[in-house]
Amino acid sequence: MGARAAPSRRRQAGRRPRYLPTGSFPFLLLLLLLCIQLGGGQKKKENLLAEKVEQLMEWSSRRSVFRMNGDKFRKFIKAPPRNYSMIVMFTALQPQRQCSVCRLANEEYQILANSWRYSSAFCNKLFFSKVDYDEGTDIFQQLNINSAPTFMHFPPKGRPKRADTFDLQRIGFAAEQLAKWIADRTDVHIRVFRPPNYSGTIALALLVSLVGGLLYLRRNNLEFIYNKTGWAMVSLCIVFAMTSGQMWNHIRGPPYAHKNPHNGQVSYIHGSSQVQFVAESHIILVLNAAITMGMVLLNEAATSKGDVGKRRIICLVGLGLVVFFFSFLLSIFRSKYHGYPYSFLIK
Repeated sequence: MGARAAPSRRRQAGRRPRYLPTGSFPFLLLLLLLCIQLGGGQKKKENLLAEKVEQLMEWSSRRSVFRMNGDKFRKFIKAPPRNYSMIVMFTALQPQRQCSVCRLANEEYQILANSWRYSSAFCNKLFFSKVDYDEGTDIFQQLNINSAPTFMHFPPKGRPKRADTFDLQRIGFAAEQLAKWIADRTDVHIRVFRPPNYSGTIALALLVSLVGGLLYLRRNNLEFIYNKTGWAMVSLCIVFAMTSGQMWNHIRGPPYAHKNPHNGQVSYIHGSSQVQFVAESHIILVLNAAITMGMVLLNEAATSKGDVGKRRIICLVGLGLVVFFFSFLLSIFRSKYHGYPYSFLIK
């Protein structure tokens, strides 16, 4: 029995007990605690995100564009987590700021936000808000915003890029242009619905009534219809309106002028060749009209057969109008097309 038992003891002696490495239990415990903490942190982020989205949806149900101060901006836009895009208009709507452009841009922005709020595609992936300078001066300083209005897109992840700032000076602030920019940045397409505007219809009806009444009163003498001078004046007015950029203003909706918020200086001529102000088109219209008047006077002085002294005065007045106002027009052209080498009288 003792001889048979020896091999068994040798086999048992050759086996090594399988123990876990020293210190593995604390490591496993630490790993377990880490997993629990990560799971709890993820759950906390999800709850926080759900609360933020719920709050934004509640604000949107009340107003399509909600106001933000510094605390709300940092909580809902700057601080993560965030899975939604935010369009923010930085503006200055207080009366003491005297920003007429801000009021016009705010109307277009409101139309765009209402179109999104009441569309069938409305969801919690896009929200519209605004920050007034007097309610969020620190935000303006933080983002280095020096002019108003300014439109910015804050994406769900990461910081805004250069293209996330709307090029207001080049494109204008029409709701349709803003919707196109938002579609490029967020892939959310908004169909703009404007409230009915009957001012054009009323104006056309008044014009037709005025012309009809005039024809009725002069029904016994309609020779004025064949007046070449009258039709020439009407044609010139249409030409002046079109060549001054009135149609561009109608399509792009630029501001009337720009007031610098720092020094209060008002600019009526835009410094870029891609954009113009409404006041600028009015100035161009007047200059073109003055040059045309000078050309008419020169033609009158050359073709009339009246007194020589009178014709000489008409010629000098016409020449003065053409020279001065053409120089003014050329100086505006130089200010918009930088590097243009030519000038005349006025630089």
